Amino acid sequence: MYRSRLGNDLSDITLDYVSSIDDDSAIAFYDILGSQAHALMLYQQNIITKNDAKKILSSLESLKDETFDSSSGAEDIHELIEALVIKRAGMASGGKMHTARSRNDQVVLDIRMKIRDDINIICNCLLDTIEALVSVAKNHQKTIMPLYTHLQQAQAGLFSHYLLAHADVLSRDFQRLYGTFERINQSPLGAGPVGGTSIPIDRHSTAKMLGFDALVENSIDATSTRDFVAEYVSMISILMTNLSKIAEDFVIWSTSEFSFIELSDEFTSPSSVMPQKKNPDILELTRGKTAEVIGNLTAILSTIKGLASGYGRDLQQIKSSIWSTSKISINALLILKSMLLTLKVNEKQMKKVTESSNLIALDIAEKLVQEGIPFRVTHKIAGSLVQLAHISKKPISKLTPSDIKKSVSGTKVDHKLVSKIISSTTVVSSLKERKSYGSSGYDEQKRMISDRLKKINDFRTDLIHRENKISSCIEDLNKQINEII
Repeated sequence: MYRSRLGNDLSDITLDYVSSIDDDSAIAFYDILGSQAHALMLYQQNIITKNDAKKILSSLESLKDETFDSSSGAEDIHELIEALVIKRAGMASGGKMHTARSRNDQVVLDIRMKIRDDINIICNCLLDTIEALVSVAKNHQKTIMPLYTHLQQAQAGLFSHYLLAHADVLSRDFQRLYGTFERINQSPLGAGPVGGTSIPIDRHSTAKMLGFDALVENSIDATSTRDFVAEYVSMISILMTNLSKIAEDFVIWSTSEFSFIELSDEFTSPSSVMPQKKNPDILELTRGKTAEVIGNLTAILSTIKGLASGYGRDLQQIKSSIWSTSKISINALLILKSMLLTLKVNEKQMKKVTESSNLIALDIAEKLVQEGIPFRVTHKIAGSLVQLAHISKKPISKLTPSDIKKSVSGTKVDHKLVSKIISSTTVVSSLKERKSYGSSGYDEQKRMISDRLKKINDFRTDLIHRENKISSCIEDLNKQINEII
């Protein structure tokens, strides 16, 4: 339909090469909606008649439930929808739908509308997952576990503290996406191919009808830049790396060597030959799909870095990367939420490992500090205690008075004081005495859980307000359409 400048149609092989019709099903609805807003604006600006508008809008409305045929011969969804409108409304009216518009501003409009909806879906999924993390944390405020650095046991901690850490990370993912939305929700419609139009359209009107907060003002910027796509996929890449980190922890902790957690059967699979196995395939796929999303980001950046200003057909290739990124992240969040709510936690094993690992060493050093001894001296004493415990193959609490005397050798510290501190220091006492703001102490868990629940509610309120604003605009658009048709 668009090849009037050229003598021949595309060959089947060439059409298959250039067509994006298979990727365009994700934006077909948005293309129809954008076309309706554009046609309504043309009528309101007296550019087309009410009769023309009625035929165009009616034809577009009938396409909302259409299943589009990828073998139609159209290069993309924009051409296909326009051809169908002309077929139904006639050339005299349907042929006016594309007035003062280009595929260049049309496609970027569709992409922006699709991404803004995906952001709202992902933000809702994020809040559900964060809420699941906090809910499980609430039930494990006294579940003792070792905390790790370098994958080595470092300090005694609480499972709730671990879960709240990831809740905070995902909260930042929410905030990043929530902020990205503001730059996505700007209308490019009416920018034309690259330099605007001489026809007296009203870009602000279509932006308002479609629920946009603002315009992408400059017509070159509106049609040819995809930095907003790169930003969106960047934010999802960060989100997925955070989910991948949780996945890796759970893969390790579900091994028989750790036995800290057990995944529900619905999130595992058996071996094809070894019946005793319960493989954490879903978690492994989360790691793998994270790599896919990072690959999508690389593909998008690689595409846009080599383009001159103005639209290039190369940009067509990034659409599938966007849709894939959205789908992966939504599914990953839905699965993680369900996985968390069905997780079995082996509290006895976690506590056993914690108590067998001399993780009270730092606590002993800090208690000596409170007696006025320099930390570097107390660190040396605690280190010596750990070494003696390791050599004798027994915990610090079982060291003999002779061992403790050796630990203070070369210092002015009374070994009796050290013995007294050792006898009063346990994993439980350590967690009771951990008072620093945001620590894994018992008292801090209750405060942080309460704070996170309030934050989730605040996020939900903001998100609902944003979603309602768009829904209200689309409802108003539909009312105006119905008044005409």
